Amino acid sequence: MKTKLLLFVLAGAVLIGIAVNSCKKSSDYLPTLLTNKQWQLASLQVYHYTGASQDSVVALDTTCSLTQIFQFNNNGTCTYSNFSCLSDSSSGHWSFSKDHLYLNTDMICQTDTGKIVPFKSARINNLGQYSLVLQTGDLATYYSPTQKRVIYVWGFVRVKTE
Repeated sequence: MKTKLLLFVLAGAVLIGIAVNSCKKSSDYLPTLLTNKQWQLASLQVYHYTGASQDSVVALDTTCSLTQIFQFNNNGTCTYSNFSCLSDSSSGHWSFSKDHLYLNTDMICQTDTGKIVPFKSARINNLGQYSLVLQTGDLATYYSPTQKRVIYVWGFVRVKTE
């Protein structure tokens, strides 16, 4: 009788272990979301802060006639076409931070004023099936009440293919 009860409890524990283990969350889907298709720049806003107070918000690229495309590939490379509304293409490598909260690239892009690495350490605000929102700029966790900061918010949408 004790043997049957022990086997029953053991079998129940194994089934519970399998059920719990199968529900384990994984971040393996994030690269798939990023690399599935191309991302088109939908908006770029620049937030100016003094300490925690927002001074102003400026929307950029409102008059650009070129489509800006951010492409991530499975092999860890990426390209950005028409960055800063210049007819050019930049390429580099991408990766996630260990905690998957930041996107890191070494891609160097040309602007009117020179070359920059715009997504060297970009905070991921949203990464979904249809949208990608990145923050760049002065993203320090702690700042003084008088410190001036500039934060760029890049909004991308998934490129619809026919």
